[in-house]
Amino acid sequence: MPSEGGKATVRFGDDAVCLISAVPNQGFTVSTSRTEAQTLTVTFSANRHKSEITATIQPQSRASVREVSW
Repeated sequence: MPSEGGKATVRFGDDAVCLISAVPNQGFTVSTSRTEAQTLTVTFSANRHKSEITATIQPQSRASVREVSW
C-alpha cells in the first residue's frame, strides 16, 4: 500500500493482519501500532506531514490511507 510517506506491505490472514515491510520515503520515519490482532496501523511521519495506513480484517480485509499536512 503506497502513501506519500512510504510504502507498507501487509498480509491478511484468517484472524490477523501481519506486517511484511514498511519502507519510509526520504525525510520520513516509520512507526507501527496494533490495537488488536485484526487491525494494524503504519504511520510515516515527517516535519509537516503524516501518512497513516490502517489495515484490518474486520468486518472484511481492507486497507486505507489517511494523509495529513499542517
